[in-house]
Amino acid sequence: MRSVRWLRLGISATLLSLFSASGCAQQHAQTVKKNNPSGTWSFAVSGDSRNCGNIVMPAIAADVRKQNAAFYWHLGDLRAIYKVDEDYASEQRFKAFSPPPSINDYLHTAWNDFSQHQVQPFGDMPFFLGIGNHETIAPKTRDQFLIEFQPLLSRPELNEQRKADTTLLAGMDRGLAPRTYYHWIEHGVDFINLDNATNDAFDVAQVAWFNAVVDADIANSKVSAIVVGMHESLPYSLSDSHSMCGSTSGRESGLKAYAKLVEAQSKHKHVYVLSSHSHYYLAHIYDTPHWRDPQNGGGVLPGWVVGTAGAERYPLPAGVEPGNDAKEHVYGYLLGTVERNGEIRFAFHELNEAELQATRGPDYLPETVSFCVAKNPDPEKLRAKRPSESTCETAARE
Repeated sequence: MRSVRWLRLGISATLLSLFSASGCAQQHAQTVKKNNPSGTWSFAVSGDSRNCGNIVMPAIAADVRKQNAAFYWHLGDLRAIYKVDEDYASEQRFKAFSPPPSINDYLHTAWNDFSQHQVQPFGDMPFFLGIGNHETIAPKTRDQFLIEFQPLLSRPELNEQRKADTTLLAGMDRGLAPRTYYHWIEHGVDFINLDNATNDAFDVAQVAWFNAVVDADIANSKVSAIVVGMHESLPYSLSDSHSMCGSTSGRESGLKAYAKLVEAQSKHKHVYVLSSHSHYYLAHIYDTPHWRDPQNGGGVLPGWVVGTAGAERYPLPAGVEPGNDAKEHVYGYLLGTVERNGEIRFAFHELNEAELQATRGPDYLPETVSFCVAKNPDPEKLRAKRPSESTCETAARE
């Protein structure tokens, strides 16, 4: 009964907001496009909102609205799950109860808490949700994720795309039920959300589906650009030590996806690859010796890591110096501006403490915001640099 008490806190309002927001979503996106006479339009993306996401995500929501973004895309890792998130433990509404929430209480309510504090602030702005590795930490599972976030995974855009795919992707009909990987085409851009939340991803079915989607894009003259989002980076990136190279199956399936995107790029499609998982901002992540080498059959794809939505922040990889294209110990999001010809310009929007304080909800005191800015993590932990050797190079030798 104790867990039921916590579960009741805000759940009705959260579910109602998810369903009502999805009903207004397409109207919002159409209004954004219509109000921009230049024909350009924008969208926002970031990932990893555990630990302090309840503080950071409302500020992201406020800023992307100022930017007139058509939608927001979350690349996964919503809550820590293996422990109680720091922002959750600091919620003022729990102070009235004794004892405070246990880990069992937290596990029953963590995802509802995410929806209440991190999705609701976006209001009628379309919110697309990816899955990260923390969504598969026991006792959480992919099936639970599909059930909990069914309203977001059944958005009108996604349902319509699944219906279109029954004829578009010959022989690849996966049914109309929501999945953790999906895509939708908006104003000539195909946005593809992949699931590499576990070491065995991508599995055979997802690779076959992905290949079919990209083949359809190549054949479709109305699709000018492909934007692929996922949690972990593809192999042989600057973020290799925290990528799909953690297992042989991950590395091999990631290489297949990369090769397919290189093929699309060679067929004159604009291709962009977005990921999070590493808790910093880093651009040009596939501009590495491996992908610059013609013998590897690839090419350098435009890629970004943007794991900056509230998670405990990581130091940049060894050998990467901070600058405009590489930022550690920051919160923010990536804004993509789509040109008429399908080219997309990306810019990182960093959020400061004043912006986080301005959107602080009634559940939090100012000192909680200050903690998230100064001690997530403690600066001493940030000074430790990651291994310089590529995890992919190590895996390839084994």
